[in-house]
Amino acid sequence: MPTIQNYRGIIPAISTPFTSDYRIDEPALRKLASWLAGHKGIVAVMTNGHTGEVFALTPEERAEVTRIVADELKGKLPVISSVVCEGLGDAAHHARLAVKAGAVGIDVMPPHHWLRFGFHPQHALDYFDNIHKAAGVDLICHVYPAWTKASYSSALLADLARLPYVQAFKVGQRDMSKYARDIKAIRDADPSKAILTCHDEYLLASMVQGVDGALVGFASAIPQLIIDLMNAVHAGDLKKAMAVQALITPIKEAVYGAGEPTGEAHARMKAAMKFAGVIENATVRPPTHEPSAQENEIIRQALAHAGLLKC
Repeated sequence: MPTIQNYRGIIPAISTPFTSDYRIDEPALRKLASWLAGHKGIVAVMTNGHTGEVFALTPEERAEVTRIVADELKGKLPVISSVVCEGLGDAAHHARLAVKAGAVGIDVMPPHHWLRFGFHPQHALDYFDNIHKAAGVDLICHVYPAWTKASYSSALLADLARLPYVQAFKVGQRDMSKYARDIKAIRDADPSKAILTCHDEYLLASMVQGVDGALVGFASAIPQLIIDLMNAVHAGDLKKAMAVQALITPIKEAVYGAGEPTGEAHARMKAAMKFAGVIENATVRPPTHEPSAQENEIIRQALAHAGLLKC
């Protein structure tokens, strides 16, 4: 099976455009994927993340989103698909659908029943092994916030890093102390594995911990600013990095506020993409709500501050 040669850079978790009657908007999705691929510094695109409203998509629709993006980006960029399921059979089925649709990597989200009940470390190892056997492609470990029962220990992350088919870690602990410990554990276990921040809401602070890139939904909206930020961090130019972050911060506040990414935050991000001319229709699927008039005005002001407001 094909593999992704380079996980080090920016990987947008692509938003899923919908028509006004909530169908997948294939022309808009193709246009968005091609636009993202036109940015130097983007090394892959991921479908079916939280930003892509994965929980509002049926299994068939998830595969369809991947098929559309993979077909559009054929010969340009590789495509990863997230898999979020509850059981081994379900996860294997979703992974096979994703690969058949064109994905060359699978981002493995924890089963959501772990959020309530927790899990044994061997459960995670078995889950990853099951998906790899079904899909036969590289896996990316999607690390949930430290405050959840689906959080992986540093020891488990080290065990996962030693698996030859786990090639990257999408790290989103939302706890900077654990974040630093986990990065060290992964590096000590296998320094060849890529570590990608998924802290959309505090990019600079998470990038300076020594990561290889970012896998974030926010890159669907402001890819160039995030690329510029990562380049400045890797160049050791903190002054420039802070200047770029100063442009990002008002947009981040308008989209995410003081919290973490949520369905409503993804709706606000779609609104930002519309106002920046990235997409034409900011429709989200219920039960997620579209932003209020006041929220939209705050988003417009933030985009204007960064020179990105188009409409």
